Amino acid sequence: MSTDAAVPGSHAPPSRTLVVGDGAFAMAMATSLARRGSNTSVRILCHTSQVRDEINSGENKTYLPGYKVHENITAYTSITEACEPDIQLVLLVIPTQFLRKFLIANLAALPVGCPIVVCAKGIEIGTAETPYEMMIEELPGKYHKYFAVLAGPSFAKEIMDGEPTNVVVASQYSNVATQVAEYVSDGSALRAYVSDDVHGIEIAGAVKNVLAIASGALDGLNFGNNARAALVCRGLAELTRLAVATGSNGRSMAGLAGVGDLMLTCSSSLSRNFTVGKKLASGMTLDEISGGTNAVAEGVATAKSVRMLADKLNVEMPICEAVYQVLYEGKAPKVALAELQARPLGAEGGLVAEK
Repeated sequence: MSTDAAVPGSHAPPSRTLVVGDGAFAMAMATSLARRGSNTSVRILCHTSQVRDEINSGENKTYLPGYKVHENITAYTSITEACEPDIQLVLLVIPTQFLRKFLIANLAALPVGCPIVVCAKGIEIGTAETPYEMMIEELPGKYHKYFAVLAGPSFAKEIMDGEPTNVVVASQYSNVATQVAEYVSDGSALRAYVSDDVHGIEIAGAVKNVLAIASGALDGLNFGNNARAALVCRGLAELTRLAVATGSNGRSMAGLAGVGDLMLTCSSSLSRNFTVGKKLASGMTLDEISGGTNAVAEGVATAKSVRMLADKLNVEMPICEAVYQVLYEGKAPKVALAELQARPLGAEGGLVAEK
């Protein structure tokens, strides 16, 4: 399969979809699928009865206030009830650090024979494993040939508003990637490409969240476009080095999951990770920031696991290391930036070959 190949046109949506997760992106993907026709049923598996009741009452006030829930969406807290017969697509929209627990608890409950698509963007603390790797490790072999990953620049609110959004679906099985891309592409607003670079797309999705924290800090320190452009470029070099070290061919870094998502999350306050960085630069502590929101900023935890993986693979990632030091060692963002700028000079080199 060629990397990032387009899947043209609109295709029939799955008639029955299970979305595991009740956050903003889970709601956005559920809504995009629900809008596809009167015969489309989307079931959302919620973590709490409060959010379940909010969704079934017409508005997810906890995670996506201000948007009416589509009539084709129904929420549950029981996976047995949510998994109606003939589910055709499963989307796992669970924060990375909670994914393994869900898989272990429900490994016998998930439907067999349909694509299972993980939408989390992170690396697990302790194991340094990606969501796809966790699925391979925890779910029985009968599921493995149906796994895929969905990534790319896709703010939930813009999907809800029907704005043009392009994503990429990666799988080790080309037929699965194509099927999922056809399912989620609606022919107008949401368009999917396919890829076989699972390693690269997952690493890109994880590392860009860490880099978005750095970008938010730059904004909070009132630095301008020069600084952000340098961060995006040098950050892209870091995530590419790590992706290649894990087995990626590196080409996906120039695509939607790489430079696309990096540009998005490093330039907008809609990004939770960007907002965390900006608040850190204003003087707020991580505990203060975390206590003021229901949403999960994946980059906060991922900064730990990226550091672990980079050390394990002997990959130099100075920006990500600086973010870790700000988050967990109390270093001031301004000091971290000054130290990055004072590093020894060197050749820029190519993104893939550079060490």
